[in-house]
Amino acid sequence: MAKESMKAREVKRAKMVAKYAEKRAKYIAEGNYEALQTIPKNASYVRLHNRCKLTGRPKGYMRQFGISRIQFREMASQGLIPGVKKASW
Repeated sequence: MAKESMKAREVKRAKMVAKYAEKRAKYIAEGNYEALQTIPKNASYVRLHNRCKLTGRPKGYMRQFGISRIQFREMASQGLIPGVKKASW
């Protein structure tokens, strides 16, 4: 499990990215890089990091499901993810 502070930090960054997205795009289109420097660094979308919705794990994230590989495997084994079953041959 990730620390709650790390999860909260990612949520805060996501809100900040959404808040400044329009202003940031405007400055970039104008080529006004001095004004772009006034926007907080955490407002940049590159600083966002995908995390598991259940555990907050930053590595092994599966975009299609929004969870980590470990949670995916457990949930698939229990039959909690529709359309997914264990391959066997």
